[in-house]
Amino acid sequence: MRSCAIHQPNLLPRLSTLAKLYAADVWVVLDDVQFVRRDYQHRARLAGLHRPEQCRWLSVETHLPYGRATLIREARLVDPSRAARRLSQLPAQHYRLSGYWPSLQAALQPAVQAVTETGGTASVAESTTRALLNVLDWRGSIVHSSDLAASSDRSARLADLTRAVGADTYLCGTGGMRYLDRSPFAERGLSVHALRPPSSEGLWTGAATVSALWALAAYGPRNIKAAFDEFLTARVPHASGPLARTGRGGR
Repeated sequence: MRSCAIHQPNLLPRLSTLAKLYAADVWVVLDDVQFVRRDYQHRARLAGLHRPEQCRWLSVETHLPYGRATLIREARLVDPSRAARRLSQLPAQHYRLSGYWPSLQAALQPAVQAVTETGGTASVAESTTRALLNVLDWRGSIVHSSDLAASSDRSARLADLTRAVGADTYLCGTGGMRYLDRSPFAERGLSVHALRPPSSEGLWTGAATVSALWALAAYGPRNIKAAFDEFLTARVPHASGPLARTGRGGR
């Protein structure tokens, strides 16, 4: 089985999103759809290290050059230097007391650097996601939907993108299953597999709402990786990609 996940670039993504990407052989970065303000494309909830119910938004101010019609890949940071400071300082304020913070901070440094180098909101969000996947030793690949040909119909488009990257299984989150039409996948001989994270307790607390950075800081990359492997092995049958290689050393 070769699987793919298709998801917009999110700034410091939530644990449920990170688990879906970790399960996939390929992450198709959905960068050619409309940018949505007040979504996770340019902001993330940082939960308190010892009090995860206390959250604070980390946002990077974004300019939409074409107004509401602006695509994700076209969105630009209003002040890259200020965005870099926020991305560097706010996570440190929340998680500097974690024993795992030095390694997490080092992993995030390339993403902080990318802020001033690219100036693109999507590039920065993608870089933060890459950083979190890297600390989990993910071995998948990343492509962008803007580089692939696909239908304009929502579900047919997802099916086309899945086939375009050579995958036979589309991994879909709980939210996506509410609107997904499976028939375009069936017509193309593709499978759809829904991923529903465990109930929100322990390291899965706030999995659908707060940045995965909290779980990584509170429990450590090794434990998050082990939890992902356990969760996904039970829910993604016949995995042959990153999920099957559970012998990799964690950090």
